[in-house]
Amino acid sequence: MDVKRKAASGIVVLAVALAAGHLVQSMGNKPAPRPVASADLTNKPAKVETVAAGPEAAAAASVTKPADSTAPLPAAPLAATVPEATLPPAPQVKVEVRKASPASATPEVSTATACDVSLDLMTEPNAMIGVTLVAPCYPGQRVVLQHGGLAVTGQTTSTGALFTALPALESQSVVEVAFADGTKARGELAMPELATLRRFGVQWQADDAFQLHAFEGEASYGGPGHVSAADPHLPPPGLEAKGGFLTQLGDATAPNPLLAEIYTFPADPAIRPEVVVEAAVTDKTCGRELLAETLTSTGGTVFVTDLTLAMPQCDAVGDYLVLKNLVLDLNMAAAN
Repeated sequence: MDVKRKAASGIVVLAVALAAGHLVQSMGNKPAPRPVASADLTNKPAKVETVAAGPEAAAAASVTKPADSTAPLPAAPLAATVPEATLPPAPQVKVEVRKASPASATPEVSTATACDVSLDLMTEPNAMIGVTLVAPCYPGQRVVLQHGGLAVTGQTTSTGALFTALPALESQSVVEVAFADGTKARGELAMPELATLRRFGVQWQADDAFQLHAFEGEASYGGPGHVSAADPHLPPPGLEAKGGFLTQLGDATAPNPLLAEIYTFPADPAIRPEVVVEAAVTDKTCGRELLAETLTSTGGTVFVTDLTLAMPQCDAVGDYLVLKNLVLDLNMAAAN
């Protein structure tokens, strides 16, 4: 079947919200960001102090005199006298204090626990944020990463770790991660390199799939300047990009995945690639409404736009809807 691409007309609803500084909106059932310092993620036991045992009670020993006897004394000469009985001296009672032995003492409990969650961020080339998450008590768990209106899912390893990278969308970038039980961690770092770049992205949930395409230098589909998931033009690790590139985000194997594609290109006003978003008509998307958000980052500020798309009926499976003119006027936004 020939693939058909049709420009969507009259079926796209866009709601643009611009805020002074930046705007962050949540899509669907994504958790709203609630910054929580990583040091307060878990309840920590109070310090337990060792208390020595007190002195043992000791009663002073008592000595009693023999009871008086009424029995008559044995006969004796009248001149003789009976000497007075002499009592032995009372024994001195010695009292000792025995302290608890080290083996029986209650050990001091450390305030650190093996379940602490740590989040480390670092700057990487091309204004990317390196993310290192360590959560030993969350092995193989779904986690949501949020930044500047972007929200994507990840999954920790069998040891509770996650290593990934996010495209910075704001000059002062805040990244928050959240687990299903509400545990969160938050980090922040400056991204001055973002001033030399512009970014446009689309994000969606589960089967509401979208694809981002950029055409540099009047390229056509499949040409050298066509940037897409099929050819993202990613720069070599650790090196600066020579042109635009596409970053795919989110773990599609996670439960209820949140996914995104973000196109990065130079902030030079003379560079004006054509950027479009496509939605494939499939048996999972036909005949229903798709929900998404677009993100435009320029000058270190991000703008988020709601996107609603009514899909054709299922007899159009195999076609694509092509959405154009979604990118905000970046030159105008950068000048403000």
